[in-house]
Amino acid sequence: MECRGCCNWLKNHESLCSVLFTLFLGQIISFTLATTSFAASYLATRGVDAPVTQSFFTYLGLTSIYGSIMLFRRKKLLVPWYYYALLAFVDVQGNFLCIKAFQYTSITSVTLFDCWTIVWVMILTWVFLGTRYNVWQYIGAATCVVGLCFALLSDARIGGGGGSRPLFGDFLVTVATLFYALSNVGEEFCVKQKDIVEVISMLGVFGMLVSICQITLFERHNLEAIEWSTDIILVFAGFAVGTCLFYSLLPLILKLSGATLFNLSILTSDMWAVIIRILFYHEEVNWLYYVSFAIVVMGLVIYCKTENKSEPIKIDVDGHSSIQYEVLGEESLESRDGSFRP
Repeated sequence: MECRGCCNWLKNHESLCSVLFTLFLGQIISFTLATTSFAASYLATRGVDAPVTQSFFTYLGLTSIYGSIMLFRRKKLLVPWYYYALLAFVDVQGNFLCIKAFQYTSITSVTLFDCWTIVWVMILTWVFLGTRYNVWQYIGAATCVVGLCFALLSDARIGGGGGSRPLFGDFLVTVATLFYALSNVGEEFCVKQKDIVEVISMLGVFGMLVSICQITLFERHNLEAIEWSTDIILVFAGFAVGTCLFYSLLPLILKLSGATLFNLSILTSDMWAVIIRILFYHEEVNWLYYVSFAIVVMGLVIYCKTENKSEPIKIDVDGHSSIQYEVLGEESLESRDGSFRP
């Protein structure tokens, strides 16, 4: 009996340590999201309009780190390359639109409207992956939408949201979340192949190639117009380091805790954004934003309190093999995950 009691005590404390460690990682990611958002916002205030270039250095870092590991392994890809090319394309567009939004709206609005990704992910997983949600999950998602409407109302008021064209900026973020959702669902599928290093490295490689093409076609003149200085270069570097850290830590925390605790943890990134806006920009935050944030938190808690599982389905990858893919309702919350959300 004493031995069994000791074993139970050790298991309970081990579980507690694991939860605390996961929460710690969640706060690191949360703070990383807020700081990268601040970096993007700071560059926008300095007149730097080069969103694709900012993302390029992120993909370059991922390629350098994880691509080197892939070359050392010399293994064949578990997922065809064109899947990764499509995944990287939508990921780049999501980053482009989200960073572009900082030219028009505030850091608080960008971080809050990023929650739209959850709604898009629910729709996409329901249509393409056959995931079914229960009534409480729909109620939770609907509550989040109501909260986002309050944020939209805040930005519609004079001086409420900050930025030159806050409503247009909110629109850009909303469209960006659709691309993020497409990226999330695709990455969720690819991660099921059990090789996270391959997913991150290929996302980096093809993301870098797509970014080079877009920079060459659309962003050359913007780069020439930038008045480069030490602080701008340092912010570019900090942005790249922060987003690379985000991409690297994300799979670890999802493996340790799942998407539920992850999404609850990164909710604090919105409050970090409020602190940054008050301390660095000396701006007042409209009271409707706090109401909006509280409603979104309540909606996410309602959603996360339920768990919905569906039967495994087979997906044909390359015409020769099929993959056993199990969709979990909890995992469909991978909303602010495999893509950068500044």
